[in-house]
Amino acid sequence: GKTAFGQWLAREMDAPHLGYKASDLLSRWIGKSEQNIAQAFAKARKQKAVLQFDEVDSFLQDRQKAQRQWEITQVNELLVQMEAYDGVFIASTNLFRDLDEACLRRFDAVMKFNFLTPAAAWGMFVKTCEKLQIADIHSAHEGRLRQLVQLTPGDFAQVERRARLFPLEGAEQVLRALEVAVAIKKTGPSRPVGFLAAA
Repeated sequence: GKTAFGQWLAREMDAPHLGYKASDLLSRWIGKSEQNIAQAFAKARKQKAVLQFDEVDSFLQDRQKAQRQWEITQVNELLVQMEAYDGVFIASTNLFRDLDEACLRRFDAVMKFNFLTPAAAWGMFVKTCEKLQIADIHSAHEGRLRQLVQLTPGDFAQVERRARLFPLEGAEQVLRALEVAVAIKKTGPSRPVGFLAAA
């Protein structure tokens, strides 16, 4: 949902969306991660793109807890780039509390994405079944779906991906796959999906 939000915002602004995961930016070589971060901002500046870093907690960790010098320089580089960037930058994370305090002052807005509402979950369930060419949906499925209070868009995307390997033959199997996805989550219903954004 966080990446989809960034893509939606870019479309609304009629701008390109330039997204990076932590694995795209982090390097085992000293100084290379900082170079990758700087290059990402330079590319976004040139394209006038909406720049989005996912899993930003991987390189915006609290510097007071840093054990190595390069952990500090990564944070410093990102803070410098954020300060100088005049476009839209989105940093998303599920671990908001792990972020460096200084970075929080550089964000103009903080958004929290909670789990899907029952109505939104049902809408995604219907769309997922349509994509999988499954038509045997009935009201009992909606009732059971309401019991799954930790559903996210990612859960539905996971079901669609798995269906490529293990085809689902009916709405009941789609629902069971979602029930399994929720059952294996470590977070409780009180812990929302975090999202941090800045412009």
